[in-house]
Formats: sequence, C-alpha cells, structure tokens
Amino acid sequence: MKKKIIFTGGGTAGHVTPNIAMFGCFKDNGWDISYIGSYEGMEKDLIEQEGVPYYGIATGKFRRGKSFKELSRNFTDIFRVMKGIGESKKLLKELKPDVIFSKGGFVSVPVVKAAKKLKIPVVIHESDLTPGLANKLSYSAATKICCNFPETLVYLPEGKAVLTGSPIRQKLFEGDAQRGRQFSGMTGKKPILLIIGGSSGAQKVNDAVRNLLPTLLEKFQVIHLCGKGKKDDSRDGIAGYIQYEYISDELPDLFAAADLVISRAGANAICELLALKKPMLLIPLSTGRGDQILNADSFEKQGFANVLDERELSNETLFEAVNKTFAKKDEFIKNMEKASQSDAIKLIYDIVSEAAGFAEK
Repeated sequence: MKKKIIFTGGGTAGHVTPNIAMFGCFKDNGWDISYIGSYEGMEKDLIEQEGVPYYGIATGKFRRGKSFKELSRNFTDIFRVMKGIGESKKLLKELKPDVIFSKGGFVSVPVVKAAKKLKIPVVIHESDLTPGLANKLSYSAATKICCNFPETLVYLPEGKAVLTGSPIRQKLFEGDAQRGRQFSGMTGKKPILLIIGGSSGAQKVNDAVRNLLPTLLEKFQVIHLCGKGKKDDSRDGIAGYIQYEYISDELPDLFAAADLVISRAGANAICELLALKKPMLLIPLSTGRGDQILNADSFEKQGFANVLDERELSNETLFEAVNKTFAKKDEFIKNMEKASQSDAIKLIYDIVSEAAGFAEK
C-alpha cells in the first residue's frame, strides 16, 4: 500500500516554500503527496505549479489590530475556522493520509485540528525564532515539532521539539550567474544588488530603494523584486535597473548573479540566503509580532548579516548600510561558510516517516 502524506501551510511564501522543498524527497521515496490550503490563497498557485493535487478549505486569521473592524473580523473568522475544520475532516477521511506535515500559517489550523480528531499523526515545522500563533494552537495535536533556530527549543513542549534547520529548495543551488545576468540584462561591469521584499513586497523598502536609486546606480546594478502590484512603471528603462513583481523559475539564476542582497528577515528567506552564502542586509518588518526582528538579530550576532532597523530607514541610513555591508561581504561569506548546517530535508523526512509508522528498521 502506498504511503500518503498531506502538506499544509500558507498565507505567505515562507509557509509554502519549505513544503515545496520537501516534495522531492517524499516523491523519490514513493509517497503519494497532496496539499490542503485556502480556497484562493497565494499557496494555491505555487503548489499547482509543482503538479501536486491541491484542496481548498475555508480559513480564518487572527488580526492584531484593535479597531472595531479588525476585532469584528476576528470574531466572524472563528466560524470560518470551524467550517474549515469540518471541510478538513471530510477531505482527510477521503484521502486517508498516514501523516500531516504542517508549515504553519492560518490555513494550517483547521487541518491540524481535524487530524487530531481523526487520530492522524501531525509533524509541525516552525521556521521563526519564536513560534507563530497558528503553530502554538497546533502543539497539542503534534507528534513532533521541528524548528530552525536553537533558541526556539525553549519555547516548545519538551519531548516534542527537534532542531532540524529549515528545508531549502534544491533548485536554488542550480542557479547560474551568467544566465541571471543575461535574463536581467545586467553586464559584468558593476556588482549586482538584489532587493527582495517577500512574496507580497515591502513598500517601505521599495520606496527607500527607488528614492536612492541614482546614488545606488553609481556603484551597483540593481535587480528589484518588488512584489505583486508594486512595480513602478516610471522607472522602466533606467540603465542598470530592472524590476519584477515576482520571479519563480529564474530566481536561482538571479541569486547566483547577486553580489549583495537586501531582504526582509523572514526565516525561510534568510536561511536560503545563508545556504547560498549570499552577503545580506536585512531590514526586518517592524510591525506584527516581532519575529523578523529576532530572526535578524540572531543572524547579525552570528556574523551572517548586517541589520538596518526599518524605523530608521532613510536615504542616508540605507546608503550607509549598503556600503557597510558590501565592504564586509568577504567576512560575511567566510562566517557563513563556517556555519554548521544540517541536512534538514533528510532529518525532517525521517521524523515524518517515524511519526507515520514507516521508520526504517
């Protein structure tokens, strides 16, 4: 009988790409793979591009704002979550998975809760230094909880927590710098600065980069991944500058071509940059629950990155931070090369297999 696994997680790319990174290992070992996400979440397109069967459910979301509108939506979303649990139970009974792997995000909660009711084993992965709310709500259902940072272990239930690191998409290691330069129209005359703002973009970072663009272009060529709907058409045609809303297939080549990366500090994104040994200037999101700030601080302390506080972001501070980071790029690379990185995919695969009752004897 074929082994079956259902992956879940969504809301941002950081809750999806680690799942995608795991697909190949499970397929190679003969598993049947399916995915449960929200009806029209951004995860739907990403998963369908991988050729994995996708099933949508109703989902809710916890909003941290205190306005009447946000509090009202939190209340109504309770019923969406309840509906999602019912839909998940129906799907799980039909698909009969041996195990669930959850990457977190609001969409994962109904799936994990349904799995608990049906006594299906659940393995959770937490990328951030401090656990997100969705994963916290799922602890009781989890057989094991994998984490990315050593510091995270103190926040997790004893006996369930395992330090694995973050699964990295293998295709990222197959990038070619020359292809990246050709695709983006960049020459080899100046170093390439790659700006990535996350799957939904980072408007403050976008604005700061564009305001400083003439100065940056004196020293760098700039590839700007600005996020869906955040492209500035008035900047098209500027020599040495190219912008994209989102890149998928060519991303490994752009990473390979980059000499320096400016990024938010989502855990998955910065772990990919660490694996690729890319010098990085991190501008963590200053709102939300503060997870990006903690992620960035950890990387800075380990000598992997330079950090710029978003609240201090200006033309002057950005210019200074870019120059400082570029001047120390060889030091950052050396520190990253010395970093101990586990084979997260193999570790997680073994944990999931054991939870499902298929551990190798």
